[in-house]
Amino acid sequence: MKVIVIGGGAGGMMSAITAAKEGNEVHLFEKNEKLGKKLFITGKGRCNVTNFCDTDEFLLNVVNNSKFLYSAINAFSPYDAYAFFEENGTPLKIERGNRVFPASDKSSDIIKCFEKLLDKQKVNVRLKSNVTDIIVNGKKAVGIIVNGNKVYGDKIILSAGGISYPLTGSTGDGFKFAKKLGHNVTKLSGGLNAIICKENFYGELAGLSLKNVALTACEKEKTVSTEFGELLFTHNGISGPITLTTVSKINKLNTNSIKLFIDLKPALSDEMLDNRILRDFSENINKQFKNSLNGLIPKKLIPIIIKKSNIDEDKNVNQITLTERKQLIKIIKNFELEFLKFEDISKAIITSGGIDVKEINPKTMESKIIENLFFAGEMIDVDAFTGGFNLQIAFSTGYLAGKN
Repeated sequence: MKVIVIGGGAGGMMSAITAAKEGNEVHLFEKNEKLGKKLFITGKGRCNVTNFCDTDEFLLNVVNNSKFLYSAINAFSPYDAYAFFEENGTPLKIERGNRVFPASDKSSDIIKCFEKLLDKQKVNVRLKSNVTDIIVNGKKAVGIIVNGNKVYGDKIILSAGGISYPLTGSTGDGFKFAKKLGHNVTKLSGGLNAIICKENFYGELAGLSLKNVALTACEKEKTVSTEFGELLFTHNGISGPITLTTVSKINKLNTNSIKLFIDLKPALSDEMLDNRILRDFSENINKQFKNSLNGLIPKKLIPIIIKKSNIDEDKNVNQITLTERKQLIKIIKNFELEFLKFEDISKAIITSGGIDVKEINPKTMESKIIENLFFAGEMIDVDAFTGGFNLQIAFSTGYLAGKN
């Protein structure tokens, strides 16, 4: 059987290798000059290949349509992915949060592993091959148009990526093909993305990393997300692990109603924080307010905290009233950020949204609308938190598409 794979990313390469192992003649078409271009930059070039956890824990980290992935993750689990790379000459290591990386810290080693296996399985890899359409006969996919030529096949696996990081080739071509064939594409937005805020003080805070803080997102007055961990200030807003996770939870909400708060001291209750402030004040009894917060708050943040508190920065700490102290506690525990928008989707780590899962057979990844057409990877409307989960989704859906 002749299998055509569109896209040489994580899902496409895995599906091509798996289909070839099943004894098929496989042709992989990639429009870039090399394979795995987006894979190369994941994890800041280190490539967080998977998360070393069981199926139940894995699915808890999937934000959208986790039930759809049940068969795929069971067919090719994170443990299977770990063994896949190790057994094919690419040693891995497990880091904090069960994140799995190549032992070399080089994403290129993961790509080399795929290239070696594609060669071993005699997959016909065609680079600089721009697929512009899928040929159908009635309700059957029978071929593709690539570089202006028709190429026919028995089965087609579409794994053309999302629309984030378009410089890697993820320009949404696959969504256009799917729509033309009658598939519904759900709203596309950035997953694992930064947030741009309205305030003008971010230039002063750019590069400041806060550890062990809590970021809470509210829709109107309802709390919809609270994440604890590390947050990074950028030149125009916030990023970092807890921001990325928060965005995956709120990117489908009405942005006009989103409010954000940072708890700078989540381990301390209001009373405990008040005691801590009183202790600091007593140690700085003759100092001005602006010189008394160095032990409590990062230096870059102090002028902004003071401004938000409305306490005179030149006031001696022994003159600060209980009311003023309560206001200071409120600012530290509820440092409000004025949400403006999400960072542009082109800069998002992944695409949230995609081919409607109701139109895909979860046990085979075959389209329910077009016979002999299969989907894999970021194109499908499933996305997860940061930590290796999204690459594993690409591997698992790619494996299932290739297997079937």
